[in-house]
Amino acid sequence: MIPEQLRYTAEHEWVEERGENIVRIGITDFAQNALGDVVFVQLPEAGTEVRAGAVVGEVESTKSVSDVYAPLTGRILSCNDELSESPELVNSDPYAAGWMFDIEVEDAGSLTALLDAGAYAKLTE
Repeated sequence: MIPEQLRYTAEHEWVEERGENIVRIGITDFAQNALGDVVFVQLPEAGTEVRAGAVVGEVESTKSVSDVYAPLTGRILSCNDELSESPELVNSDPYAAGWMFDIEVEDAGSLTALLDAGAYAKLTE
């Protein structure tokens, strides 16, 4: 399952445009499936400045611990607080209820550098 309207990173994160210079980030269905049952999610705090490619959080599963990266440079606007009580939302609904955080991006044009659904599909073959 790779929604066409989203952009993707090689680190298996999805990026959804939410408004002018605002994007929502989560991990892909491919990533959550590879991780197994998610038991803990650590997210950055709202207001944190992030740089593209920097580690900003962590997802712990029954199999491993994986870093979450900022796909774009900007400032964290909000985080999905529901994941602290229900980290399994990352598994059950990775593209909606399992979202992780919103970023106000410095350069909205940087979205074009991310993978489209077709390129991400090839990456995960």
